[in-house]
Amino acid sequence: MTAVGTAELISAVANAGALGFLTALTQPTPEALESEIRRCRDLTDQPFGVNLTILPTLTPVPYDEYRDAIIAGGIQVVETAGSNPAEHVAAFKEAGIKVIHKAVSVRHAVKAEALGVDAVSIDGFECAGHPGSDDVPGLVLIPVAAKRVTIPLIASGGFATGGGLVAALALGATAVNMGTRFVASAEAPVHPRVKDQIVANSELSTILVLREFNNTARVARNAVSEEIAARSAAPGATFADVADLVSGSRGRSRVLRDGEIEDGMWWAGQSQGLIDSVATCREIVDSIVADAEELIGVELPAALTGGAA
Repeated sequence: MTAVGTAELISAVANAGALGFLTALTQPTPEALESEIRRCRDLTDQPFGVNLTILPTLTPVPYDEYRDAIIAGGIQVVETAGSNPAEHVAAFKEAGIKVIHKAVSVRHAVKAEALGVDAVSIDGFECAGHPGSDDVPGLVLIPVAAKRVTIPLIASGGFATGGGLVAALALGATAVNMGTRFVASAEAPVHPRVKDQIVANSELSTILVLREFNNTARVARNAVSEEIAARSAAPGATFADVADLVSGSRGRSRVLRDGEIEDGMWWAGQSQGLIDSVATCREIVDSIVADAEELIGVELPAALTGGAA
């Protein structure tokens, strides 16, 4: 959700009754993140969190300064993702902040629990972003992880409907995490053509790239992502051969801002096949909860009535 998890969207998610997460690295500096936290508070009086994703980058990121900005901003819940978050978990816990760690395998979920996180978000192979290299879909990954961890488990990857929420609960999760569904929301700060493309796309409209460089990513299928896949598969290819195409600034400016959907790499999950309209965050949350309650035949408790962005 980099470049998407801003105050406009996250406050709308919070106001709809779900738990949204500002994306820390969307902001160019830690100081800008503190400002964005304040801006989000101006737009909602409901709880929200911040995501801190720790990944290899071409330009070094001052993660400790972003962490300190989150603490200074009075945030009560953080989602970490990517590399081992041990250093940050310790600092967040000392500050009294609840920590959810996003994992893509059972072994990483178990490790996260050992580090002292409060909950784990387990990312199935269907997800947008980085699904890891095990290629285990949620239908198997969620119940296996539920057997191995004792802390709350959040199901991620492939969720966009009330039926998905019911399935996740039946498999042992306590909530679902949604990204792509909220990109196709009225409040998401992306060009309308991106939202319309998600609605038009099917479950086949994604592609895995960067696997050759041990950094597998699921992104929307378009001219650029197909070119990335082709260059990466060439004998002797290195990351330098695709660096110009995978640039985050290119995806943010040409695709998300300008709506040139074929002109940059952008994140999307297989849940595109389940999304048939652009709707407000409240409509999304309300319809998912209503459909889930109809399927189960009972009213869901308040703690289970939302997703996360």
